[in-house]
Amino acid sequence: MSPPPLAGALLYIGRSGDAVLGGAALFAMGLGMGAPLLAVGLSAGILLPRSGPWMEAVKKAFGVLLLATAVWLLSPVIPVVAQMIAWALLLIIPAIYLHALDPLPAHSKGWLRFWKGIGIFMLIGGTAMLLGALAGSRDPLQPLSVLRSSAAEVEIRPLPFTRVRTLAELESRIESAGQPVLLDFYADWCVSCKEMERFTFSDARVRARLAGWTLLQADVTANSDEDKALLQRFNLYGPPGIIFFDGQGREIDGVRVVGFMSADEFLSLLARLG
Repeated sequence: MSPPPLAGALLYIGRSGDAVLGGAALFAMGLGMGAPLLAVGLSAGILLPRSGPWMEAVKKAFGVLLLATAVWLLSPVIPVVAQMIAWALLLIIPAIYLHALDPLPAHSKGWLRFWKGIGIFMLIGGTAMLLGALAGSRDPLQPLSVLRSSAAEVEIRPLPFTRVRTLAELESRIESAGQPVLLDFYADWCVSCKEMERFTFSDARVRARLAGWTLLQADVTANSDEDKALLQRFNLYGPPGIIFFDGQGREIDGVRVVGFMSADEFLSLLARLG
C-alpha cells in the first residue's frame, strides 16, 4: 500500500491526466530529503566539519535514532505492550549514558549539565512508560492513565461503524441507507487510520455531527481480492480514505479525505456538506 502523501499525489495526478505535471510532482517527491545529501556530496567535504571526538557522540546519537525508527516502523504490527517496553528501553538506556544517575563534578560546564538534564528527562519518561506497560496500560501517549481512578478516566468510544467486506455488500447498504453515508477505509497497519480513531472520531463534536449518518467501514488489512476491489472502485491506493455519499446513494464529488485530518478540520468539512 502507498503512504498517504503518495496516495494523495497519485489520486490527483490520475484525475488531472497531466503527464508532465505528474512526472514533475513524483520527481520532486522522490528527490525529497536527497537534496541536502546531494549538496554535501557535490561540495567534496567543504560543507562538513572536521572529524574529531564529537563524531563518536554523533554516531551513538544516530544509532539510537535508527533504533527508534525501527520501533516506529514496527509499531503497527507488534503488540502495544511490546511497543511501550521498546520505547522505555530506548529512553532509559541512553539516559544512563547521559549520566542521568551519576553526580557531575562541581565545576562542570554548561553543556554537561544540559545533557544531564536531558538524560534525567528521558529517564523519567522511560520509567513512566515501563511502569505503565507493567501496570496494564496500552496507551503509549498516556502510559500512567491506568493508575487513575475510574471516575477520572475519559472513555474513548469508537464510532459505531458497520463493517463491509465486499463491493456488493457495500452497494446494498448504501442503497438501503436512506440517509447520508460515510465510508471509512481502515487497516490495522495504517498509522493514520489509528490517529483518525484516536484524535478525530473520538471527538464528542464529531460524534454528535455524525449522529444522522450511516457509518460504514471497509477493513482492508488483509489486502484480499475483495479489499482490492473496494479500493479500486474508488480509485484509492490504500487507507486511510473517507468517501461521502448523499441521501440518494450518490458519491459527493470533490469531497474526500485521504490521510489524517484533525477534528476541527473534519468538522469544517462536515459543515460544508450540510
